[in-house]
Amino acid sequence: MKITAVIMAGGRGERFWPKSRAELPKQFLSFTNQETMIQITVSRLLPLVQYEDMFIVTSKEYVELVKTQLPQVPLENILAEPRAKNTAPCVGFATAVIASKYEDAIMLVLASDHLIKFEEMFIDTLSQAVDVAKDDRNLVTIGITPTYPETGYGYINFARDQGENRYRGVYIVNHFVEKPSSDTAKEYLSSGQYLWNSGMFVWKLSTILTKYEQLMPDIYQGIQDIKKAYATSSYEQVLEQTFSNFESVSIDYGIMEKSENIYTIPGSFGWDDVGNWLALERVNKTNEFGNTVQGDVITINTKNSIIVGDTRMIAAVGLKNVVVIDTSDALLICAKDTTQDVKKVIENLKICNRNELL
Repeated sequence: MKITAVIMAGGRGERFWPKSRAELPKQFLSFTNQETMIQITVSRLLPLVQYEDMFIVTSKEYVELVKTQLPQVPLENILAEPRAKNTAPCVGFATAVIASKYEDAIMLVLASDHLIKFEEMFIDTLSQAVDVAKDDRNLVTIGITPTYPETGYGYINFARDQGENRYRGVYIVNHFVEKPSSDTAKEYLSSGQYLWNSGMFVWKLSTILTKYEQLMPDIYQGIQDIKKAYATSSYEQVLEQTFSNFESVSIDYGIMEKSENIYTIPGSFGWDDVGNWLALERVNKTNEFGNTVQGDVITINTKNSIIVGDTRMIAAVGLKNVVVIDTSDALLICAKDTTQDVKKVIENLKICNRNELL
């Protein structure tokens, strides 16, 4: 069966301001090497998925960026959402296009801005998920084995199948839970019955179509309309009208939390969702003082800090547990435990009509 990949690349990456901007968001930036995050995402899938079967769902303003950074992906596989509508419409859009090409296929649904340290182990996990998804009408999610009590992720409660135990190393999903408090996250970690929800899914095209029909009939009808109009002169008009009527809801809430036959595979392949600036010290080496430094930087009596320069030299003296990010027109300085609040800078810039800094 054909294996396809749907890569969601429409986010703004606002917690990575001031590097991530509206015209060049996080997924099109490089944080570890020469390749950008979306280029790394596509490259790591090549052992399993061909370029012609990769579908990039992004917003209209990023189509040219995708074309430039991913010239190997066919132009017709770059799917431009008319507007941001969360992940259920996003996946539905891609489902419609793939359904117009193939009678049935495996769909991998992935984000464009995750980093994976052990790529061979990642491909092995996806291959196992493909085998489970091929069987019957199973939905498969890749959970991440938690290493600390993270409060910024949703969690998956899982259990071993006490019946046939059909799939070795694969577990039944009991339920999904929202981002927990610190105490609850500690309980989840100690119980050994919870995984981080990575937002990576695997299923057959026919399976997800059935789920949309059962659980989200309005989006299902839209999928049929887009599929029918695809590659015709009315496609853009139908897409615009149909997409504007979609409910803005996540695939987790709209499909996964309400479905049966959901399995999870615990992943231990060095996953990081690169959610804010703290990710830099997780994916890059720190020096002997616990600092992560990029650019022309001098540190004196500075510890456990993240400092990223641009064109200017940065001298950091006597700092501890801070983040300093310099660009040509903006400078971010914040405590490490407040990096989740960087989005509030964006809110203030919008209020002040500082659009040139968004």
